[in-house]
Amino acid sequence: MSQVAVPYVALGLRARRIKHELLAAIERVVDGGMYILGPEVQEFERRFAAYCGTRYAVGVADGTSALILVLRSLGIGPGDEVITAPNSFIASASSAALLGATPRFVDVRREDMNLNSDLLEAAITPRTKAIVPVHLTGHPADMEPILKVAERHRLPVIEDAAQSVGTLYHGRRTGGMGYAGCFSLHPLKNLHALGDAGVITTGDERLYQWLLKARSHGLRNRDEVEFWSTNSRLDTLQAAVLCVMLDHLDEWIKARREIAAQFSAALRDVVGVPAEAPGSLHTYQTYMIQAERRPALLEHLKQRGVDAKVHYPVPIPMQEAARGLGHRRGEFPATDWLAERIVSLPIYAEMTREQRTTVIDGVRSFYRA
Repeated sequence: MSQVAVPYVALGLRARRIKHELLAAIERVVDGGMYILGPEVQEFERRFAAYCGTRYAVGVADGTSALILVLRSLGIGPGDEVITAPNSFIASASSAALLGATPRFVDVRREDMNLNSDLLEAAITPRTKAIVPVHLTGHPADMEPILKVAERHRLPVIEDAAQSVGTLYHGRRTGGMGYAGCFSLHPLKNLHALGDAGVITTGDERLYQWLLKARSHGLRNRDEVEFWSTNSRLDTLQAAVLCVMLDHLDEWIKARREIAAQFSAALRDVVGVPAEAPGSLHTYQTYMIQAERRPALLEHLKQRGVDAKVHYPVPIPMQEAARGLGHRRGEFPATDWLAERIVSLPIYAEMTREQRTTVIDGVRSFYRA
């Protein structure tokens, strides 16, 4: 086996490059002594809302909690259905299932791997209570037709923006088009904490005020609990880190887009490369190719020191956890097709020219052999 020349991620390298900024921010929190909902939380929320073009942002513990809290705000529970995509991380569906609701899946388009809006209306039933489109890999879902269908049926749209910080759809940031946007700030995301974190964006004041209480046990104040809830606060330390990371986000996105453009130009004649729809700005949280003979390609890349991954080889409806939903392979043909072909190549702002060339040569040499 070859030594890994191109790791899938390089989080330590990124952190070392801004280490002095991170340590200074952490030191301010340590010295300030407000470790729960300190001023850094409010500062990050203010700045993130401004970045996304929304009135409000509420920091929470993680992206999954963000989805669960927003669904809870709508009173979603047993007997209800929530529409989402079948080719996402499990939280897109488990957030509904954990509330007793039923995830209802709508197949995706092969081109951008996002929910196929042409199939959406047929999936709506009297039990449908929300639509949760996923902005997969940093490419926006086609929100205009989704929002039109939702408006006709008076359904809220909750954007699963876990993978799309900074993504644009016709000039608007993801997270700013629906009832709420739910972001993960996990270390693998373009904007990330040094651990788990999440944030919810919204323009709805009632939701905003409810979330402030819901993320903290339903507390109205220190002594009065308005409703049963959980503990899902964003740590002050992580908020301080996120403020630093936010300063660098646009430069990191720019670098990822440059690398993605280089990959696509070099690889489009041998594999399927990511689409970027007109009016969209893809942020490439993941660079996914559509590749034939995937197992052999992965082994070939491994031998050349390229640490490629496979995302979502088992669609959510086919997971053991979803067995009770009664789905069968073949119900979601585009999702099944993608699940057999997707390969995620390393991509991060800190990649050297040599590493980029190694990735490109690794893929091309396999198909040119």
